Order: sequence, then C-alpha cells, then structure tokens
Amino acid sequence: MEETIKYRTCHLCEAMCGLEIKIEDTKIVSIKGDKNDIYSKGHICPKGVALKDLHEDPNRLKEPVKKTVNGWQKISWDEAFDIVEQNFKRIRKQYGNDAIATYTGNPTVHNTGTALTLYDTINAINTRNRYASHSLDSVPVFVANQMMYGHAMMAPIPDIENINYFLIIGANPVVSNGSFMSTPNIKGKIKAIQERDGKVVVLDPRKTETAHIANEHYFIIPERDILFLLAVVNEIFKRDGVKQSRVLSFTDHIDVLKNITKEYTIEQVAPLSGILPEHIHQIVDDLLQYDNAVVYGRLGVNTQSYGSLCQWLINCINILIGSLDEEGGLLFTLPAVDYVTLMAHESKMFRYKSRVGKYAEIVGEYPTATLADEILTKGKGQVRALLTVAGNPARSAPNSGLVKKALEDVEFMAAVDMYINETTQHADIILPPAVGLETMHYSFVLHMIATINTTKFSPAPLPITDKQRFDWQIMGELQRRLFDGNILNRLKSNFMSRLHPKTKLALALKTGPYGIWGGRFLKKNGISLKRLEKHKGGVVLSKLTPVLPKRLFTKNKTIALAPQLFVQELDKIKELLKPVENTTYPLKLIGRRHLRSNNSWMQKLPMLEGGSRKCTVFIHPDDAQKHNITHNELVEVYSEFGSIKIETEITSDLINGTICIPHGWGQDAKTITEDTSKNNKGANVNELMNHHRLDPISYNMAFSGQPVAIRKIIE
Repeated sequence: MEETIKYRTCHLCEAMCGLEIKIEDTKIVSIKGDKNDIYSKGHICPKGVALKDLHEDPNRLKEPVKKTVNGWQKISWDEAFDIVEQNFKRIRKQYGNDAIATYTGNPTVHNTGTALTLYDTINAINTRNRYASHSLDSVPVFVANQMMYGHAMMAPIPDIENINYFLIIGANPVVSNGSFMSTPNIKGKIKAIQERDGKVVVLDPRKTETAHIANEHYFIIPERDILFLLAVVNEIFKRDGVKQSRVLSFTDHIDVLKNITKEYTIEQVAPLSGILPEHIHQIVDDLLQYDNAVVYGRLGVNTQSYGSLCQWLINCINILIGSLDEEGGLLFTLPAVDYVTLMAHESKMFRYKSRVGKYAEIVGEYPTATLADEILTKGKGQVRALLTVAGNPARSAPNSGLVKKALEDVEFMAAVDMYINETTQHADIILPPAVGLETMHYSFVLHMIATINTTKFSPAPLPITDKQRFDWQIMGELQRRLFDGNILNRLKSNFMSRLHPKTKLALALKTGPYGIWGGRFLKKNGISLKRLEKHKGGVVLSKLTPVLPKRLFTKNKTIALAPQLFVQELDKIKELLKPVENTTYPLKLIGRRHLRSNNSWMQKLPMLEGGSRKCTVFIHPDDAQKHNITHNELVEVYSEFGSIKIETEITSDLINGTICIPHGWGQDAKTITEDTSKNNKGANVNELMNHHRLDPISYNMAFSGQPVAIRKIIE
C-alpha cells in the first residue's frame, strides 16, 4: 500500500487548525495536529479528528436523490437539475421571483467552493426572500460595525497575544475556539495572559468552561448585560476616565454618549443585573488601570433582545478606554483576500422590508425567524419554493413546530446537503456535494476575523468518484439554469459560474494587499497561489496593526460613537429598571455549546460522542428544590410555544432562576438510522422558542432569556 501524508486546514469551526493526515491508498489512517502549521502549531480539538468519521460515514449522500411514494430514489445529476429547474421556473412564472426563498447554513462560510459561488447563485435566482443562519447568532455585530465603522464586516479582533486585561461577556472561547476571534489553543493564550500578571474576567449566567479557568467570574442575569454596559460607560465618564487616544480624535458625538448614559449608575443597575456594586466598580477600576484592556462579547450578547445595543456599547467602552485600533487592544485584519474591500458595495441594510413581519433586510437578508411565517401566510408574495444550502432550519430556527409545518407546506423544495436531516427530509430533491477531505480549502471569511494576518491553501487530500460533484459545480449549474436577468448579465453570470475556484482564488490572491499584482506595482515577493502551495503550513503575512482612519468605510472617515438608531432604541431600556415577574414562566432559558459539537449534523459522528457532550438541562439547586426535581430525572420544560422532555443536571455553575439547554439536538426519528447512536437524539430546545422574540434593531433571534417553566413528569 502507498502511504502519503497530506496537510489540511480543519474547516469545522473558526480556529483554522492545521491537520496532518496519514493516508494509505484512499483510506485515512490517522489525523493529528500539524506541528508545522504557522497558525495552530500542532493544536487540534476532537472535531478535527472526526473528519475521518465524516468522510467514511455510510449515511452521507454522494448522489442526487428524489423523494417518491416509495421513499428516496437515486437519480442522475441531469435529471435532478432538470427537476429543480422546471419547478423553480414554473413557480417563478406563476407567482413571481419572490415566491422562491433561499436559506444558507453555517457551513457555507467554511467551504471554499460554496463561499466563492453561493451569492452569485442566489443573485441569479433574483429573489428578496433570502435567509441565513447568521441572523440567528451574528447580525448584531454586523449592524454595530455598519453603524459605527461603515461596513458590516469591519469587526475589531482582540489582540489576544498582547492583552493584559480581558473582560469576556456572554462568550465561551474555550469551547467555541474563539468565535469572531479565530484562534487555536485559546486555553494556552488565556494562561499566557495570566502568566504575564494579566487578568481574565468572565460575565455569564453560567460558570462556563472559560469561566472555570479565568481569574474571576461573575454571574449575570440573562438579558441584563445591557444595564451592566450602560453603567460601565456612565462610570467611565463620571471618573473622567476617557483616555485621549488617537482613535478618539476621529470619533464623533462623545458628548451624546455621555448624556444618554448618565442615569444608569452602578448602584441602580447592580441589583437588576445580579452583580454586586463593588464587583462592577472593580471591573471599571481594572479597565482604567490595566494597559491593553479589552472587552469582548459574542453569542450570549448577540442572541438576546438587546444584542445590537450590547455590541455597540462594547465598542464604545473599548474606544473610551483607548483600546480600539491599538496593539494589545482590538485591531482590524488585512487578509490576503480582502473581502471587506471587495464586498464594500454589498454592505448595506434597511433598504426594504419583509412581507409579513415588516422586518428590514440586513446585508440583503431577512431574519430566519420569519421564514416560516412567509411560507404559511397566504397572499401575494407568499414563499412557495425553497432552496436550502448546508442548513437545517428545522433544528436551528426558533419555534420548530411552526418551521416543520411550514416545510410541509412548501410547494417545491430543493436542498444542497450531504444528509437527509430534519430539514432536507421535506425536500423533493437533494443535491449532495463532496465535502471535507474531498475538497480544497481556503478560509476566506475566517481570515477576516483571525488574530494574525495569515494565509494558507489546502489541496484536497482525497479524490471523489465520478458520481460525485463539488459544491461549486452544483451551485454553478443552478446559477446557469435559474438565472433571471438581461442578456449581458446572463453572459457574465454564465462565464463566472464556469470558472474553477482555484482560478478565482489565484486571481484574488495576486490582486490582494500582499499579492504579486497588489497595489500599483508588481511585487517581487508577493503572494500567489502557486507560491502558497509550496508552503503547506501556511504563511504569516503580518501581525495585526492599526489601520484607522484610512480603513474606515464611513463617508466622513470618522467613527460614529452614538448612531441615531441606537440612541432612539435606548429609550426602551428604561423598562428594565422596573422589572415585572413572570409567574407563568418564571425561569429564563439560556443555551450552551459543546467542544465536541458545532452544528446539528455533528451529532451523527461517532468520534464526537461521549465526554461532556450531553443533552441535559442544567438547573440550580435552589430551583431544583423549589420544583421538587432531582438529579438525572426526566422532566418537562415548556413554554407557550412547545415542550420537551429532558434529563436534569443539578449544578451550582448557574445563576438562580435560569436553566441551560444545549442547541443542535433533537434528531427526528425519521432521520435516525440504525447505525446512529440513539444517545445522540436529545431534545430540540428550539421547540420552546418564540420566533417573534427578536432584537428590534438587527432582528437577530433572542434565544437567551426565553421565559420557560419546568415540572416533574407524573407517570
């Protein structure tokens, strides 16, 4: 047997860990961390090893299938595309372009071929009914970036290698591997902060895996982050603690921010947030006294009713303490393929509204939370056909019962997906792409949110069969067949859809900031794909350095510290100063994530079973006693939208009055095969969610803080 070693970037989360893959013929022998990878340096988490399971999974689709009265039937690619084309064109002709909706899931960001073709395909369909998974967890960041810096993807990244004080709010980077802070081995980097006499502090309703290794952890009541942040801003002004930084010289409306936050004192806010006044004072002390202090918030901040306001205030605090666009603070990336500049014309929002909920589009997309209503609500503009790409809204979208009903009501549905899952089981046609180690890889999006400017290209370690198709081939065929537009645009679209991703990547690298054609002159030592292929572990381009105001996308090249949209919405926060108790649903629900999981499809991989990955409900001992609930007991958790049965874990690592359930579980019985562990079924937390409970600015789903109740199951 011929044994070879292949090198690859793991694409299963944001960390971009380098993999060393031993292969005999076409069989994977082992996967381990690549010590020569310039970014991860040998670090790897269990998900990377599980790529072997994914490649060998017998349940993974490799040929198109059609739903028939006798079950799923394999068909040819030509027949599959013909059926999709005929039905989408029929529905478009009868009801109009907006009768077709698209939904794209998280893996579209992590797969090179899809990333390079997805939006061209969606644009070819020419519908306003576009939905994506990031409206469930990320849009508040986009809105804050757009309002303050002029571009949705201008995301400031913690300079983790040089931070001395790290305040983490509603984030668990030890498990997420650094979401919107793509970096391997976050545990090691937190330890390094502590070893240089720095300090890591976590605010979270749960004592998370990150909180357990931090210097300090403070419990905070769900959805009260906004009060804490307002109090911190107010206290900085009260102490005359604003640092006269370079960035402050091109920042507008600091007096407006001071005025609108002055009523939120620490003493008033503390009892409403669950944090003691002395602890908030200590946090402000640290923010002002430490050099290189940073405030960072992620999923728990985004997925709540005040997500956009929270992300705005986090940015404001970092500006006030002099940390934005400074080494040791928060910096902006300049990747080899500068998507921020390339896509500047696409960074727009609030241009038009959805039919049913009247939600404004954000970067061309409506909130996923309204997709079911758009399908089920009769009338002009009703969604009657659906194309999903690497997404499972039947599990990831709120109010799953309504989503299921909507998917059953769709007149025609096609899915680009490798599995028959809770969503794709409703499709008429499934078009499965080659995935994982069968594909080449370049992390376009993740390099935009990395902690170092690096670049790396990974050829496909393994071949595909002649019956398989790559994602870019599938998307290109759909683009050509479903295009709606004039003849010139059709010709352009047809040409672009046929270009190999390597051709597009090669051109993007050559013309990028570090490319051999970058700037006005030929760069002798510039980056090209040909040169990059020689560096299997990648190339370090530069450390992150200050780039403002030159890289601002606002018209006047200034930062908007108090955008009117946020100032107006802040008036509603006064309601939180007079809390009302919910006696029917007295508990607040929050989520959690497992290191061995990411999306719903990862529950299928045997390598990721076990460890701490369990679908249980965490409940505080006081709440357990109040409801007469014991450890490892099957209970019912319910809301006005649904109920689930789930096993309990009683723990003090949770604030009283809150319960915690992980996302991505609850496999449908129809999608569980004999060789898939029944232990992976779990309970679907989104059965409980109110799909109208949104952040009113970004329309991001407010999962955190959902009112629920719990009770014993009486046999």
